[in-house]
Amino acid sequence: MADHVYKHIELTGSSQRSIEEAIQNAINKAAQTVRNMRWFLVTEQRGYVEDNTIAYYQVTIKVGFTLED
Repeated sequence: MADHVYKHIELTGSSQRSIEEAIQNAINKAAQTVRNMRWFLVTEQRGYVEDNTIAYYQVTIKVGFTLED
């Protein structure tokens, strides 16, 4: 396995359904412009309550990707 150098970015995704979908939404959007994504780390989870019901889940993640040669 070759040595890798990673760069990471911070993203916040949201979803009306779940934390997992909020993560996937952030990854899907980043994939439009970021190549070689390899890992993510959840750094913060929160939600928005409206009328005593969970309206949105929000998740902040760090996404690591390998740098190209």
